[in-house]
Amino acid sequence: MRNFNIKPPQIIISLFLITLVFLAYALEMNLVILFNESLVKLVMNGVLVLSLIPMLNVGAGMNFGLPVGIIGGLLGMCLAVNFRMTGLYGFFAALLFSLVICAVLGWIYGLILNRVKGREEIAGTFIGFSFIPLMNFFWTLAPFQNREMLYPIGGQGLRPRISLENYFNNILNNLYVIRLGDIEIPLGLIGFFALIALFLYWYFKTKIGRATIAVGENEAFSKLSGINIAQTRLLAIMISTIIAGWGICVYAQSYGFIQLYDEPLSMAFPAISAILIGGSTGKKAFIFEAVLGTYLLQSMYLFTVPIANAILIPELTEILRSFITYGIILYALLVRERRRNMV
Repeated sequence: MRNFNIKPPQIIISLFLITLVFLAYALEMNLVILFNESLVKLVMNGVLVLSLIPMLNVGAGMNFGLPVGIIGGLLGMCLAVNFRMTGLYGFFAALLFSLVICAVLGWIYGLILNRVKGREEIAGTFIGFSFIPLMNFFWTLAPFQNREMLYPIGGQGLRPRISLENYFNNILNNLYVIRLGDIEIPLGLIGFFALIALFLYWYFKTKIGRATIAVGENEAFSKLSGINIAQTRLLAIMISTIIAGWGICVYAQSYGFIQLYDEPLSMAFPAISAILIGGSTGKKAFIFEAVLGTYLLQSMYLFTVPIANAILIPELTEILRSFITYGIILYALLVRERRRNMV
């Protein structure tokens, strides 16, 4: 087990979060409700953050092409809703559809990134941003039949937001909820998150998982050791894409809506920022870093909304959200460049 070093982003966010907690207490807000919501926010966003780990550890960098996997998950959910699948059956059907779609998208995405080795982050950004307009065209023409998904006028094209109220809204959130006084612990939601984390832990203990880490740490030595670099990278990218697809399914069932069109554009940067806050260097990541970073970042977002409204500065929330999200990513890039120059 490696030594865990506290880094400046963690110190800054932790101190800021502690300040927010004291402010919330001073403003007589219900801290228990905020704590309950923080657990939901952790898992709601945490699976997307976990999806970054395989690509980081294989040396493909921060996955700015996260929208590729997200779109696969959105399409999987749209298929489940179109076939009017409900409850756990509908949710797991959406996961199954997402698995197939994201595997194909991840394979294509991986082939492209293998061709631009060393420039994966730039390529991923352009792939993610260019894939969104292409899918926007698809959402307007896709032959879905469920009227609840379509624009009411004309009956053609999917709505920007599709309600999951009649399908699998909060299906994991409400599964096996333990109540300890006013504290609510959603075991179903946390359990699903734990299964993804355990899968990643198991994966990196396998032979192919150890090869993944070896490729990320020293590709030249890995090649001399007989590891198939391209195949190892491709598998890691596919796994990241599949988990990202499942991550948006978890997010959507908690949020209550499938958000289409340009919405996936805003999801990559907070996820990357979270894992960096957790302690990742942007070159390698651990499950604990993903969990810690997600909880710190999402809790900060959670507390700023009611506090900003209470002090009559509602714009403060979005300002802080943008500043911290992009600032942390910039910090990581600067630190990584400094280390590269020192080598």
